[in-house]
Amino acid sequence: MDRLRKKDAEEGVTTRPLTDEHKAAIAEVRSLYASKLAEQEILQQSAMNDHLGSDPAQLEEISRQFRRERERLTSERDNKLEKLRRGE
Repeated sequence: MDRLRKKDAEEGVTTRPLTDEHKAAIAEVRSLYASKLAEQEILQQSAMNDHLGSDPAQLEEISRQFRRERERLTSERDNKLEKLRRGE
């Protein structure tokens, strides 16, 4: 850890401790997106159960759609967390 801090200092990277407000905001964003991801998981399971015995291509399309939505939510969450960490 000390080597990383030293390397950051040599490269001019500065760090500042997160305030309690930032920590609370980060926790809130994580919680919100965890619930959104869980909701997507439930919706996917429901959609898959509704189409059991259907065309495998249709099941694959349903799976692909939910995968894209999960990736979008994860990316959105990560972007918000990064902004909070930078203090924006």
